[in-house]
Amino acid sequence: MPDPSAPTGPIPDTRRAPRDWVKVLAAYRAPSATRSWFELAVTVGPFVAFWILAWWSLTVSYWLTFMISSFNAAFLLRLFAIQHDCGHGAFFDNRNLSDWLGRVIGVLTLTPYDVWRRSHSIHHSSAGNLGRRGIGDIHTLTVAEYQAMGAFGRWKYRLYRHPVILFGLGPGYLFFLQNRLPLGLMAKARYWVSAMCTNAAIIAVLGLIVYFGGLMPILLIFLPSTLLAATAGVWLFYVQHQFETTHWDAEEDWQLHDAALKGSSHYVLPSALQWVSANIGIHHVHHLYSRIPFYRLPEVLRDHDELAVGNRMTIRESLVSARLHLWDEETKRLLSFAQARARYS
Repeated sequence: MPDPSAPTGPIPDTRRAPRDWVKVLAAYRAPSATRSWFELAVTVGPFVAFWILAWWSLTVSYWLTFMISSFNAAFLLRLFAIQHDCGHGAFFDNRNLSDWLGRVIGVLTLTPYDVWRRSHSIHHSSAGNLGRRGIGDIHTLTVAEYQAMGAFGRWKYRLYRHPVILFGLGPGYLFFLQNRLPLGLMAKARYWVSAMCTNAAIIAVLGLIVYFGGLMPILLIFLPSTLLAATAGVWLFYVQHQFETTHWDAEEDWQLHDAALKGSSHYVLPSALQWVSANIGIHHVHHLYSRIPFYRLPEVLRDHDELAVGNRMTIRESLVSARLHLWDEETKRLLSFAQARARYS
């Protein structure tokens, strides 16, 4: 008889090299059309319902409207996560369907889909590569680069990395202003078309809102939900790669799979936040194999203990990451300005 006290879960994996995970994770890449449509419905449905409820509440209380629209930011964030899966071709087997769904969602998230998909692809193909920074990432300097700067350059970098800028003013700038132009990709017409068509659609939608409801739906529904969702999205993107033991290498030493597994966090969130963020906290697995649909990422952790325990970071632990700013090539750690000064002054 089997021992009833023996563990019944999956057998832990032996230690694999990062590139060896690709074949393992390929088994999880197939999306379910039924599940994808369901996930879309339970995101779009509440999002539209809360918009209607918030609009109705304008006749009751502006504070009530603000609270409802703030809550609706969660569903807007989840829509962005679905758009993200569309960009990776992970949401539907049909690539055209994924792309057009991504473009439609891009109007709601203020993100030109084809521009974002390209910049995000660059991010996936260069994350952790010190020689290929600049597109689709959080600007990060090495300690040596920072020390070589003049006073004005250091001041600008410190200002950029300040939490008030990164998580306060930055999200609004990114989604309301920067996304209006295909920055970094302006030489190709297709990205101009993506940006300008998205801009035109956004203007049309906002124009209809103003026509039927005036400015208050913009001020109390559109702006709060968009800014809160943008801030949450920027924070999630930040902690996925900006933590003390993340992974950076010079271009000649950089390896794609090493950077994916070692340089991406496993952000452990409460179940409600995990649902809202569409499991994007399981980011190390996502970077190893980006074609896995978000709703299958927990399957990977259930089946492979080695991945479940790697790069874990709680919300409390993640808060420390906001104070880390410089990559130290000697210790292979992300340091704060104070730590870098104490070590190298």
